[in-house]
Amino acid sequence: MQWNCKCWKGRWLCVLLMLVLCPLILCQKIGDPYQILGIHRRATLPEIRKAYRQLAKEWHPDKNEDTNAESRFVEIKQAYELLSDSERRQAYDLYGITNEDDHMYKQRHDYSQYARFSNDPFDFFSAHFRSQDQDITLFHKLSVTTRHFENNILEKSVNTPALVLFYTDWCFDCVRSASSWRKLVEALQPLGVTLATVHAGHEASLARRLGVHGVPCLTFVLDKQIYIYKDSLTSLPKVLEYIRWKFPYRLIHNLNDGNADAFLNDFEDNKVKALIFEERHLIRLRYLITAFHYRDWVSFAFVDISAHNTQNLTARYKVQRNMDTMVLLKEDSSEAAATVSTTEIATQTLTQLIEANQILTLPRLSSQSVLDTVCPVEWRAARRRLCCVIITRDSHVLRDLRPLAKRAPERLRYAYLYAHKQPEFVTALANVSGIDLSSIEHRIVVIWRREATRVQFEWLNESWPSCARCDDDPTYQQRLNETTTALEQLVKRLLKPNEVVAYEARVQELLDEAAKSAIWRAFLKVGEWSERTILALRTQHAISAISVLATVVLVLAIGYLMAYLIRVEEESVQRQKQERRDQNGGKKETKPEMRMHELRAEKYNGLVRLQKPGCRTIVVLVDMQSRVQLLSKFHKIVWPYRKNKTLVFAYLCVERGVEWFRRVLELSLGGGALRVNARNCVGTVLALNPHRKYFCIYHAKHPECAKPHKRMSRMTRSLGGGDIDPEAGAFIGFTTDPDSSDEDSYDPPILLQENLLDGLENWLDRLFEGSTHRYYINYWPDMTTK
Repeated sequence: MQWNCKCWKGRWLCVLLMLVLCPLILCQKIGDPYQILGIHRRATLPEIRKAYRQLAKEWHPDKNEDTNAESRFVEIKQAYELLSDSERRQAYDLYGITNEDDHMYKQRHDYSQYARFSNDPFDFFSAHFRSQDQDITLFHKLSVTTRHFENNILEKSVNTPALVLFYTDWCFDCVRSASSWRKLVEALQPLGVTLATVHAGHEASLARRLGVHGVPCLTFVLDKQIYIYKDSLTSLPKVLEYIRWKFPYRLIHNLNDGNADAFLNDFEDNKVKALIFEERHLIRLRYLITAFHYRDWVSFAFVDISAHNTQNLTARYKVQRNMDTMVLLKEDSSEAAATVSTTEIATQTLTQLIEANQILTLPRLSSQSVLDTVCPVEWRAARRRLCCVIITRDSHVLRDLRPLAKRAPERLRYAYLYAHKQPEFVTALANVSGIDLSSIEHRIVVIWRREATRVQFEWLNESWPSCARCDDDPTYQQRLNETTTALEQLVKRLLKPNEVVAYEARVQELLDEAAKSAIWRAFLKVGEWSERTILALRTQHAISAISVLATVVLVLAIGYLMAYLIRVEEESVQRQKQERRDQNGGKKETKPEMRMHELRAEKYNGLVRLQKPGCRTIVVLVDMQSRVQLLSKFHKIVWPYRKNKTLVFAYLCVERGVEWFRRVLELSLGGGALRVNARNCVGTVLALNPHRKYFCIYHAKHPECAKPHKRMSRMTRSLGGGDIDPEAGAFIGFTTDPDSSDEDSYDPPILLQENLLDGLENWLDRLFEGSTHRYYINYWPDMTTK
């Protein structure tokens, strides 16, 4: 379609139509992203990335001649962008949304209103927050969402540390910490630290997941680990010291004249050496952050120029005093690969210098990341990149190969590979080319990586000569020159765009030779914390640590002393008991038992009438049938009171003492004849106070109430009820007068004999508290014998 836009009206019409149609084109929905990438709905992020890389290489328009390759490639890219974003993927799984609509997703909030003065009558209050030291607009400028935190800050923290501050609006503590946060930003941002803020109110789920319970809350993100700083933000040195403490231990080695040679001549870690020279005892934080960023490629060491045991090392590399110096070393530790010296080396200068020299002259293919860096994938034949790899078991053979590596062209890199540490990679190349694994030692293979899992390669016909002490041997030199010439001719031929490589093989990812087992990592962690503890004792925190340790030791010593004294006392008591047994002729001592007396005429005066003031007699009424069961339960209940010398325990057989019990009830009621059924009295407990002439009474069917006289009346009527056959289910029943009024009528539940004393324990507690009712009498009646 052609648009006629010559007149101005036509131009405006074109613009309007484009504005209307562009959102429709851009927001066009794609198909099922899972089906496009060929993965299941529970696929993890690494699986999604792997599927995307394979399909993108297959359908790239420059590699695939299909007419639909371009549209298919765009579709694959859109599907990957959707599924790699956790929020968009969740929206698709729940609602089927495939386009990122502004109304469906949370956007950054507009905080510009906080930075402007308004006509609000309380503008003087808001102006207080906008002072230079308490300006919270910096919080809003650095604010990020949960998606940005997860996809950028957390993922990049493997190499780049980050400080994230959680805040909310109208938070007075946040306002007070604004100046401290501004100082942190000014101090750490130039050093390569990512600084961001998160609004805890708008990103509440992220705050809960990280354990943020209050604001302001400073978190330090390092190597995908999140640490919460719990102290105040007002002290900048404390925050910097906290950050320094969280970096991996022994990230930077401390060098002196004694251990320098061992560090400088050891390249088995496959890393470039970086020496930091400073005239101070502790390395600067800027160099520590740089060392963490390049820790996979560069091994850093710190040299204190002011120390006496570093003078030879300082003179070897001609380091000037009062200057910070960084020296980069490769395989030849006597010659510096790069050097920079200034009063304070800028982070940008460090980065540029390390980026240009972060790989050894002849690196070892020790992991997949090293392979991707040294031998990158290049599918175009005209720009193919070759990698000459010598397969060996030691590094002594590499001496004569380094000169070739130094003068190699741009599209050629040299490396070596340990056959015993990467057996799968070597076996894959040998099987395709038909080479015997036993003769693969010191062979050179030229590799062209067209894809991540496919390589084209060709072997050098001659093995690389190796001789540790043959520098002056003409035969060795001649063979070395011939092999070098053959290798250069092979490389020159394979760099031609139209040259065909002899073999092609599918290879797996290289094993990470630096990976450690879980047991070894745990052992290193224990050693790390032990050394950290010893190092802390040498600093200003030593007094606090020693005081805490001394307190713990003192507490343990006192505990041990007390346990020892208790053990000595127990042994002494045991010896005394043994001596008493020996004196008694070896007879065992019997424990004192609680005595229970039978209340009868012969003991009546001693148990009741002649009792001393303050003493009480507890009497339980039993009959011959219930005697064994009730006395056993009564004994168990009153056992805790056996050591009370003011209590005497007794029992009364109702067959012989029911007349005395009837007379006591009559005296408490003020006279009148009573008819008492002996069987109904079983289970009654009397607490007699002989000196003050009163008693308290317990009965299972008549608990304490607010009207004790009516209780006693009901009890006496119940005790006088008809006799019930005890053999008929062993029930104890009571009858009431049918002519009594509703107020006085009481129909208690039927109780079994074994339940008569269930409430006695609580009644005794009330008895000793003095809350039970007391029934007074004028005298204690006589007890006659039958």
